[in-house]
Amino acid sequence: MNTFAASSSLGVSADALFEWHRRPGAFERLTPPWAPVRLEQFEGIAEGDRAVLRVGPPPLTLQWVAEHHDVVEGRQFCDRQVQGPFSHWDHTHRFEPDADDTERATLTDRVEYELPGGALGQRAAPWLEAELRRQFAYRHRITRRDLSLHQRCPPDAQSLTIAVSGTSGLVGSNLVPFLTTGGHTVKRLTRSGPTGADEILWDPRTDRVEADKLEGVDAVVHLAGENVFGRWTPAKKQRIYSSRADGTRLLAETLAGLDDPPEVLVSSSAVGYYGDHGPDRITEASAPRDAGFLGEVCEAWEAAPEPAAAAGIRTVQMRTGIVLTPAGGALRLMLPAFWLGLGGRVGGRHQYFPWITLDDVLGGIYHALRTDALEGPVNLTAPSPVTMEAYTNTLADVLRRPAFLNVPSSVVRTVGGEMADEMLLTSARVVPERLQETGYDFGFSALEDGLRHVLGRTDA
Repeated sequence: MNTFAASSSLGVSADALFEWHRRPGAFERLTPPWAPVRLEQFEGIAEGDRAVLRVGPPPLTLQWVAEHHDVVEGRQFCDRQVQGPFSHWDHTHRFEPDADDTERATLTDRVEYELPGGALGQRAAPWLEAELRRQFAYRHRITRRDLSLHQRCPPDAQSLTIAVSGTSGLVGSNLVPFLTTGGHTVKRLTRSGPTGADEILWDPRTDRVEADKLEGVDAVVHLAGENVFGRWTPAKKQRIYSSRADGTRLLAETLAGLDDPPEVLVSSSAVGYYGDHGPDRITEASAPRDAGFLGEVCEAWEAAPEPAAAAGIRTVQMRTGIVLTPAGGALRLMLPAFWLGLGGRVGGRHQYFPWITLDDVLGGIYHALRTDALEGPVNLTAPSPVTMEAYTNTLADVLRRPAFLNVPSSVVRTVGGEMADEMLLTSARVVPERLQETGYDFGFSALEDGLRHVLGRTDA
């Protein structure tokens, strides 16, 4: 039998730790973005409750069924595999109050496991041990960071009811579990027929909104929009524009007409608003410069919430940079080549790359929800933008791979057309001045730290 254990001292009580793990969304928050794991069913962590997972890359997925046992309220819960890839797996989550301060506790994860295949399977134990260290280091970082962000809310702040659009997208699918583990209630805005009490119909294609179900919500986070990646045909560009401008205006007009409207609307935008500024530093006060189609889209996107703002709803437009996570977006597209040692710079070496980790996107949105001083455009980027050359070299160092197959701008432009010209070859040295002025504490300000976090390449 093999045993693995990892412990971290966290700045919250054992009861708070237990409660965080019990809330919906905890499993999703704890799943590393590089791990091929999908949650199919989760009953909770009470005695006898089960979780059903799919593990492995498609189409080679396996079902893993875990059952919870030995639950001690506020102190521990355990889950054991009843079906899955291991001969034996039993995981204890233990929350132990510090002897000198009961408001602080130590989280210990202890796993007893046995690999299948006898002596042959046991040869994989060193690899699995390393992967467990990697995954549980990530899990503990996320637990500490999420609890810290939720604790920064005012002491008298109550849990919120928050309507969120775009919940199937990269950001939305991670924002929902972040909010629910913080004790908030999420209502999903869906463009198809609602299937549960937590869903609200919002369909820009037919101008239909279930406005009555939005009455009394405390906040709205609007993330929905057509994916901008891919060849920009006239039809694709129309979908990109309409999904943002028309969809946002429909939602804003609906919120403005409510008897009990939300306090705040946080709506997406993008750094594409600014266009190409070369090496110049860009703040929220910077004017757009030859922004092209994306600039046109962002301008209409940011004008669309005006009906909500005119009705007295605090409105924030989050100009988001390039989101770093291996679960999607630009980093996911680049990783295969880098892993094979075939990576390199895309475009000019001196063009700026306005990056941000997915976890700081979630934290920045939450900060905007909770900060009354934030209104209007807000840059959602890390405070230290880097050049494309620095980004490429840092990613290669983190992965311990060479990076010499640089792709010239002319080739990128030929292959990707207008999309590549505006999204891959534009230099935007964007800084999050408004977030910093209002006290947001970035989890990952330096690129190397951010990449090591999302890729699980940290030392601890």
